[in-house]
Amino acid sequence: MSIRRLVRGTIEWDRLEAVFVELAERYDQSELRVEFLDADNWLSTPCVVNEQWFVKIVTGQNSLVHALFTGARNLGAFSSGTEGFFEHFADPMEMCEHELEATRRMREIGVNVPAPVEAFEVDDMGVLVMEYLPDFRTFDDVDAESVARFAPDVFAALAKMHDNRLAHGDLRGENVLLQDGAVYFIDATSVSEDAIEEARSYDLACALAALEPRIGARAAVAAASEHYPPAQLLGAREFLDFVNIRPDHDFDAVEVRGEIEKVVDANGE
Repeated sequence: MSIRRLVRGTIEWDRLEAVFVELAERYDQSELRVEFLDADNWLSTPCVVNEQWFVKIVTGQNSLVHALFTGARNLGAFSSGTEGFFEHFADPMEMCEHELEATRRMREIGVNVPAPVEAFEVDDMGVLVMEYLPDFRTFDDVDAESVARFAPDVFAALAKMHDNRLAHGDLRGENVLLQDGAVYFIDATSVSEDAIEEARSYDLACALAALEPRIGARAAVAAASEHYPPAQLLGAREFLDFVNIRPDHDFDAVEVRGEIEKVVDANGE
């Protein structure tokens, strides 16, 4: 058994069946075709239902793991010289409701996200239902040329979120999708609105960390600088070491830091 499956835990079949019975009744389906996804997500059991809905099933164990992750991330934020800004949820249902609301808000301001459907509770588990994007590819799965072409769109969407006092909080290659020639975001986490400036810097650092291994530090920073001024790039620089210790990021922080400093020097700041 992989560490990811151990941490996520296994949901008993009768509990899963209760979720699918509820789904069938809610959406008037005589039968359901369910495909479980082997995604790198320790916080839910994701699946696709009838090739129409993307469903996350969140258990109490997932909620506990989220609390542990949140504590670790806030410690990392402290190490970067700022107070922790990641927020924990009280229970699985609150986790689902937050992601549903975050997705709705992102969609309202014009950021591409799968259409949010609803969140409901079954047997003390939270169930989140979203639109399923059938032809998506993650940034981790496409070639470097495609990543380079769409990198400015990633930063444009991030900037739109930040201008509207929203943050993603968990940006990495598998949370950025390409569908029909457009960039989509998924899996936003909870960030305190009182610390939006710090969250913006963290988001920007995560985006640079995700892109650097694919297109190089120079191209990644150049794409970011199309939408972020040097002062905000400097803010992201302070979070690079923190992001670099995360197991889901593997990038050359020294190169990224150097390219940021070149942009700052070129602008006389």
